[in-house]
Amino acid sequence: MKAMLALALQSAWSRRFVLSLLVATVALSTFLLLGLERLRQDVRETFIQSVSGTDLIVGPRSGSLQLLLSSVFRIGAPLQSMRWSSAQALAGLPAVAWSVPLSVGDSHRGFSVLGTTTGYFEHFRYGDRQALRLGAGRPFAAALEAVLGADVARQLGYKVGDRITLSHGDGKLDEHEHDDKPFEVVGIFERTGTPVDRTVHVGLEGLEAVHLDWSMGVRLPAQVSATDSATPDLTPRSVSAVLVGLKQRAAVFSVQQWVGAFRGEPLSAVLPGVALNELWALVGVGERALLGMTILVCVVSFAGLVAAVLSGLEQRRRELAILRALGAGPRGVLVLLATEGLAVTAAGVVVGAGLHWLAVASVAELTRAHFGLTLNLLLPGPAQWLLIGGVLACGLIASLLPGWRAYRLSLMDGLTPRI
Repeated sequence: MKAMLALALQSAWSRRFVLSLLVATVALSTFLLLGLERLRQDVRETFIQSVSGTDLIVGPRSGSLQLLLSSVFRIGAPLQSMRWSSAQALAGLPAVAWSVPLSVGDSHRGFSVLGTTTGYFEHFRYGDRQALRLGAGRPFAAALEAVLGADVARQLGYKVGDRITLSHGDGKLDEHEHDDKPFEVVGIFERTGTPVDRTVHVGLEGLEAVHLDWSMGVRLPAQVSATDSATPDLTPRSVSAVLVGLKQRAAVFSVQQWVGAFRGEPLSAVLPGVALNELWALVGVGERALLGMTILVCVVSFAGLVAAVLSGLEQRRRELAILRALGAGPRGVLVLLATEGLAVTAAGVVVGAGLHWLAVASVAELTRAHFGLTLNLLLPGPAQWLLIGGVLACGLIASLLPGWRAYRLSLMDGLTPRI
């Protein structure tokens, strides 16, 4: 047996170039499988964590997805609004630790405009409860000041100190431009990978100021300046939604019940995590596509591995026949080939997994800064271990097929030259 193993090792060394290519093939397959699985999981988590640390989103009575889309993703305009007095009543509940009102509806050159308060900078969280950070400037403090998302500033070439004008609604008509009250850019957020990047943030008072001389979507003849000493009260009359943080997470259902029974106006309160999971179930086609690509990569890679091993078997017919002549039985040849294939697969898995974690560590900061996608460098989870086990199983099966063929070859088949 020792002599057979020594001959097998010498045979492997003589074929080291071919075996190295097989190891590289398995390594690349493992790298792609683990990389696609990590990307699939992190894309889902990034989406699900578009808003975190918020216990409830409260707004006018509507479906949970509609409220989520308009308040968090700035998609579509809310059909109704929530009275400012209702938002204040909600903020006054003993169980509420903080509340951040949101007002949407205006735009700037295709980007959504969000009216809020300075509490947005303090309490809004995304990802793993990460706070918003300013890459330049400061939060807005006056009525006609704005803070831009990273994509807004990059695509439109804005910097701190520039002046911008908002548009009423989607801004498709020139008559809807609030060009009489420009906003000064005082800050720019760092990239987050969330809808914050594609949003212009202003104060609620600023939105009230630009709409002082508007009624029913039409500009009135008389214009009132927001900086004039005779400016009316800029307290907002309504908001689109309110982000709510509770003192104790256990109070979420009691507050939700209070909102549902509120007599001032019909309101809805949704759990962000639940609504985001519902939305992902509808739009998560990309995740399923990545999963399909993962399976396809696995199938193609190991089909190539089987073909390579079978091709090599034809060149090893004489070698296997000599091993048989030295006393190796058919089962011994089968075990030898299976062990060799499993060893090659295991080496490829180790190399591929190492490349995967090295790549994640190298590009994690780059993807977060440029794409807003957080790649997590974690120990293998159940899904990764399942993939690794699947790769090893496929490698064993791929080696058993040529091993079984070698098992069935007669001794004379390898010793008799072919004509």
